[in-house]
Amino acid sequence: MAQRGAQISEGKSKILFETEDPAVLLQVFKDDATAFNGIKKGTITGKGTFNCQISARIFRMLEAEGIKTHFIGLAGDNEMLVKRVEIVPLEVVLRNRVAGSLAKRFGLEEGPELRKPLLEFFLKDDDLGDPLVTLTHIDMFEWADEQTVAKLTELGYRVNELMKAFFANIGISLVDFKLEFGYVDGELLLADEISPDGCRLWDAATGEKLDKDRFRRDLGNVEGAYSKVADAVAGALSL
Repeated sequence: MAQRGAQISEGKSKILFETEDPAVLLQVFKDDATAFNGIKKGTITGKGTFNCQISARIFRMLEAEGIKTHFIGLAGDNEMLVKRVEIVPLEVVLRNRVAGSLAKRFGLEEGPELRKPLLEFFLKDDDLGDPLVTLTHIDMFEWADEQTVAKLTELGYRVNELMKAFFANIGISLVDFKLEFGYVDGELLLADEISPDGCRLWDAATGEKLDKDRFRRDLGNVEGAYSKVADAVAGALSL
């Protein structure tokens, strides 16, 4: 069992601690919930455990398919050991259906399936509200080099392909989701988490929202939605 060392950062949903190994961090998932860049705050009971367990299983599934991640292993119900990575300051967002900010940006109705997956980049900056950026912006301000952008794009589409198929097999539609990546010794790894906090997940049969939109939009039964996803993922993927 890794020893929890000094806290090195705390975000909206996770806390990172050092361990006795300088190359390994302890990532602790919180029950805290935020929306609209921290304007709305609350607590979702059990969210930390749900998100940790879901992320761990999906990271393992992706690793088996050749996607390298920062995940090492679970350290507790809401704790995982991860490799210390140098995070790329870009969020990679994959969209399969019209929803969320895409619908709002272009005045579209939520729900229709896109004719092909849409990949977008957002700058990781909470103070600026994580703005959408273009390839020209990325190049101009040197947030990532051309090789990194190409690799982020390749990995983003591949992860979407794998996750979309996985969720479809358990009766869930993967609407859209956010990915973060980081470097370790020159190798690009999938990092952060993959959970209902960063994915839009709809029940494929009923269209019921099973993600943080239930909190954002005051739909109620947030814990039930996260639990439903966790149970479905656990039923399909072992650790």
